Amino acid sequence: MCAATLVACATSIQSTVNQGELSPQAKWVMLPMVNNTDTPQAGLSAEALVEHQMRRRGVTTLQHYPVALSRDSLFEPTERKVVDEAQQWARDQGARFAVLGSVQEWRYKVGIDGEPAVGVTLKVLDLSNGQVVWSVSGAKSGWSRQALSAVAQSLLTEMFDGLPLVPGAVAK
Repeated sequence: MCAATLVACATSIQSTVNQGELSPQAKWVMLPMVNNTDTPQAGLSAEALVEHQMRRRGVTTLQHYPVALSRDSLFEPTERKVVDEAQQWARDQGARFAVLGSVQEWRYKVGIDGEPAVGVTLKVLDLSNGQVVWSVSGAKSGWSRQALSAVAQSLLTEMFDGLPLVPGAVAK
């Protein structure tokens, strides 16, 4: 019974779609993460962790979108138009792949324990044709004394384990 209770406190649900090998040597861009939460700047926090995961996986050419394209705040939620503008900016830069996504949950749950909870969806776009070549969605909650950023980092590490980066893949 105790073991079942412990398992119920941390969950991770993932779904991955993958359409081939991706080259870490290609030109990559980080696009805005849409913040679908009530937590101010959750998208920016997620972006920082995603950028780290990309670099950890060998993507050294990752370029970040211009600050002017970010609208992540509680009072002015990110709109689809911003993501479209960011994709156009990425194409103008000659980038091949773009990493983007959304944050569905980024908070401490209400209650006596206040467990951290994170929900994120990510995708990689092939900017040459607009197709999604990889996507993943995950959610995780932690313990009451765990930092929200630690739960997010753990979830993103698990999610990025499925990213099909292959050092020898052709950088088109």
